[in-house]
Amino acid sequence: MDLTNLHPGSEVDGFRVGEKIHEGGMAVLYRVEREGGGFPMLMKVPRLEFGSHPSCYVGFEVEQMILETLTGPHVPRWVTKGSLEDTPYLVMEYVEGRSLHEYAERAPIPAEEAARLVAALATAVHDLHRQEVIHLDIKPANVIYRPDGRAVLVDFGLARHGHFPDLVEEEFHRPVGTAAYISPEQVKGNRDNPRSDLFAIGVILYQLCTGQLPFGEPTTLGGFRRRLFLDPVPPRVWAPGLPEWMQEIILHCLEIEAGKRYATAAQIAFDLTHPDDVPLSGRAARLKRAGLPVIARRWWRSLRTKPGTNAAPTTHLAQAPQILVAIDPGSGQEALRREILAAVRQATAADANCRIMCVTVLEPDISTEQETGHELANSLYTQRLVELHHWAAELRLPAHRLRFHVLEGTDAAATLVEYARQNHVDQIIMGARGSSALRRILGSVSARVVAEAPCTVTVVRSPRSHQ
Repeated sequence: MDLTNLHPGSEVDGFRVGEKIHEGGMAVLYRVEREGGGFPMLMKVPRLEFGSHPSCYVGFEVEQMILETLTGPHVPRWVTKGSLEDTPYLVMEYVEGRSLHEYAERAPIPAEEAARLVAALATAVHDLHRQEVIHLDIKPANVIYRPDGRAVLVDFGLARHGHFPDLVEEEFHRPVGTAAYISPEQVKGNRDNPRSDLFAIGVILYQLCTGQLPFGEPTTLGGFRRRLFLDPVPPRVWAPGLPEWMQEIILHCLEIEAGKRYATAAQIAFDLTHPDDVPLSGRAARLKRAGLPVIARRWWRSLRTKPGTNAAPTTHLAQAPQILVAIDPGSGQEALRREILAAVRQATAADANCRIMCVTVLEPDISTEQETGHELANSLYTQRLVELHHWAAELRLPAHRLRFHVLEGTDAAATLVEYARQNHVDQIIMGARGSSALRRILGSVSARVVAEAPCTVTVVRSPRSHQ
């Protein structure tokens, strides 16, 4: 049976074929259904006829190998696969929603809309990296948004799993990927760095905000290699009204050296959802490319740099955790404050790319909810924020590694746990207050955070509390 030319009503291994959704050079897509399916499904049939490009074979094999291992809302649900020899196909969830390509087609769009879309994309990429997979072909056409706003990544034919053989690398000895979005290290044949996906995120942000592609769409190896030494035109040249915080994020993603980019997609998602907290560097105000001497040094370095070492994506993530430090500036417990500082110093010494989120919870007061109390509420918020900055000053960390938030909530434990969940926190460090009859009855904040948090929690006690 020629699976690339099925008609509505045809049956393949118990699946009834519906409409043909897409026909491309690599594969044909059909809507399919079967009894008891439970959700909309898609059948992907690769073009494996005589004369097909070898990437069709490799891409099909890679996608079925990787997609079968993935779970969660940011990838299509896996259903089944056919035999490569007899009936090659993949069946997966048909994700109903808008493609990022639709938004890119009407670019430039407002910075706030681009931030919302790409923050959801960065969240999806971070989830993928946590599952040991680097996508390596992130582009608007491969991103779909569910009705609830969550991004879904599709088309894993060029992806790499940290624990599987890299069939793409074994088969091809040239840059593989979509010309506009491929990273500098991919151009050099390095496919094991999760920050390649972060570079593609930066290209998409640039495209959404300016309507331009930062590196064009090269068709020759020489054109690809230009991104090894030539940085893009700063986006505010194309879009003068673009906020500086957005240019800071875009150019941070597009750094030529992978080590100078964001460490994780979670950090990108955080900055896009908290633009007021983004520390601005020289990138934010830049209005021209680097000069010829810088370009020459980059060119020379590109000739000498060797490919990176092979490491699983989670190994990279482990070197850049997001650490929430819950602080109560007004507690008056100096010994506990010093112990928390010591714990944070230890964490920052071990992980040079970690980000510290200094957070405190401010319980809203009835009096400040009245119109006459707004000034008082703002004053308390500012006071707490200043106290957080003062506390963190002793850490002596650069500004880009610190974030500060005053949260409001009547339930401190629930507020901290929800913040940790929304911002992909890897570890919480907090202090334990001394024992009291009321705490024994109601339960302590730290005990509830330990029980409910989606990550590791380190509870620090002052020396006196051990006695």
